[in-house]
Amino acid sequence: MKTLSLALRNLLRNRRRSLTTLLSMAIGLVAILLFGGYKSNVIYGIETGVVQQSGHLQIQRKGYFSEGGDNPTAYGIDGYERLIATIKNDAILAPMLNAVTPSLQLGGLAGNFAAGVSRSVIASGVVVDEHNHMLQWNDYGLRSYANPLPLVATETDTVVVGTGVARKLKLCNTLNLSNCVQSGTPKENDGASAPDDILALSDLEKSATPQTDEARIEMLASTARGAPNVASLRVVKANNMGIKAIDDIYMAMHLVQAQKLIYGSAPPKVTAIRIQLQHTSQIPEAKKRLMALFEDEFMVQSLDLLDFRELNPLYGQTAQFMGSMFGFIAILIGVIVLFMIGNTMSTAVVERTVEIGTLRAIGLRRSGIRNLFLCEGVLLGILGSVLGVVCALIMATLINHSGWTYTPPGYSYAYFILVRVWQDTQLLFGSVAGLVVVTVLSAWWPARRASKLMIVDALRHV
Repeated sequence: MKTLSLALRNLLRNRRRSLTTLLSMAIGLVAILLFGGYKSNVIYGIETGVVQQSGHLQIQRKGYFSEGGDNPTAYGIDGYERLIATIKNDAILAPMLNAVTPSLQLGGLAGNFAAGVSRSVIASGVVVDEHNHMLQWNDYGLRSYANPLPLVATETDTVVVGTGVARKLKLCNTLNLSNCVQSGTPKENDGASAPDDILALSDLEKSATPQTDEARIEMLASTARGAPNVASLRVVKANNMGIKAIDDIYMAMHLVQAQKLIYGSAPPKVTAIRIQLQHTSQIPEAKKRLMALFEDEFMVQSLDLLDFRELNPLYGQTAQFMGSMFGFIAILIGVIVLFMIGNTMSTAVVERTVEIGTLRAIGLRRSGIRNLFLCEGVLLGILGSVLGVVCALIMATLINHSGWTYTPPGYSYAYFILVRVWQDTQLLFGSVAGLVVVTVLSAWWPARRASKLMIVDALRHV
């Protein structure tokens, strides 16, 4: 306790130098916490968006992820209802589950033949209620950009498309879309619509009720047997999917409609079973149990189990990039603080050489001198950490309420600039501990040099 009191008094003897050192440490810690909080918000935000859409885990037929993109029907999962029921009823898995739902991905050609336009789309057939429930997952308490599918309690022929698809199919005016500029002028077909063969297939799907002001399109897809199949679909809404490349091909529909397009009257299948857990940390335990279920009951189909990191390589690449940037900044600031505190302590040793000799002459051991300077370094670290944390929390609050936005590369709408400081306790305590360690290391060499001074040389120092 006496050493701590002496160390504090020594710091107060040169207030200007001590204050300058504290401010430098605080500024460095603020920079680390703000960038680290921004990094955490970006990584957790990407994870939240990915998990909301695809789940934590997906069950697929072996080879579908690498080879099934151009022919998903060849990788359908048979008896998926029994597999889902088994997962939901498993005593180990049930407490971890938030949602277990099937999906069917298919490609096709969507056309607004009245306007003389068509384009390729990638459609996802989902169970709407379960999909919207997945979109509510927000384990980190972030600002969510997920848009629920407006297909609840709608007919099976209703779909949602990306705003890019709506623009390409010249549906902007029909859907009352703002900021949607159609390329060119719709062709006047004088009542003509699709070719006769397309119309013949489409008529089988159309309702007998006349459609007037609705946004109707036709979708041509290939069945599991290779024959063409057409469905007449009603577009109820266009959602901005954020990434332009996805926005230009996106379509979501009811699972039963997608299965009818691909499998017709044959037994329906799905291309994936999405599993969303309560928490991301439960993935290893859930994977272990699911693999055991595959070996016991579902080994015949050669199923794969992929987590969201494998399904979305961009997540891992972004996390690695942001982590390397954060590490570089942290190391750079740590080196600056290291030399600054080392210089401060070395100056203090030089100025107090006679004092050190006097303390040694009256019986203070070398370890006492060393501990005194180390204690001063620890005090600097603690005070600088407290000041830095307070300033970082204030600045984080200001940034989070500023309304600043930016548009990431490849995205089509802006995101709010947010930082997570108080919410990310690992970052907060890790940064504080790191700063204290740096200050101790900075003070160790000057403290060791002070303890090695000879008493006679120290007393005659001028």
